[in-house]
Amino acid sequence: MPQNRVHSDPAVGVGVPAPRARFIELSHVIRAGLVTYPGLPAPTITPHLTREESRARYAPGTEFAMDIITMIGNTGTYLDSPWHRYEGGADLAHLGLETLVDLPTEVFQLADARERSIPASVFSDREVAGRAVLLYTGWSRHFGTPEYATGAPFLTAEGAEYLVDQGVTLVGIDSLNIDDAEGSGERPAHSALLAAGIHVVEHLTNLAELPRTGARFTATPPLIEGLGTFPVRAFARV
Repeated sequence: MPQNRVHSDPAVGVGVPAPRARFIELSHVIRAGLVTYPGLPAPTITPHLTREESRARYAPGTEFAMDIITMIGNTGTYLDSPWHRYEGGADLAHLGLETLVDLPTEVFQLADARERSIPASVFSDREVAGRAVLLYTGWSRHFGTPEYATGAPFLTAEGAEYLVDQGVTLVGIDSLNIDDAEGSGERPAHSALLAAGIHVVEHLTNLAELPRTGARFTATPPLIEGLGTFPVRAFARV
């Protein structure tokens, strides 16, 4: 039987089990009919092989279900790669794991902000280079409702440029879009971040469960060539 790791630090005491890591789920559940972004198609799940049909193919008592999911890449909690914005940018099959897994994380608590727009000034007193920057706006409380589509918080162009200049690795938000989806159609935050190879994760949830600093963030999409956006299982280790 595997043994728990023990601390060797005399201040802690020999034989005291090391504290277990705690994992926080940061993704929305994907289900048939889920509306993530109003106007985009909801996923459908249909059987390819039902359990009942499989009984004729396998030994008695052995059965399987095989299903087909049809969905746009912008479903649930998803990651945008550079290919999403730029022809010739890196697609999902060309993202380094070092930019997706166990990233040191800074969470910016903005749920009480009076303005929808998130300026560069909110980042000025924190070290963000090489980190995942997660924007906790509280907007995920509206996910799956009509209210989610209007009045959503977003990152300003100035804020995005600041994060690019600081060399962040990934930017995530628990809102409808990292840009102002109600604006002119320009997408300055996507444009600046993805041009710099900085991943964007949208529609996060449960960010209130994370500390301001010290968590480790992971969001990994499958290796798909020729696709720029796809759902991720996003979570943090604290």
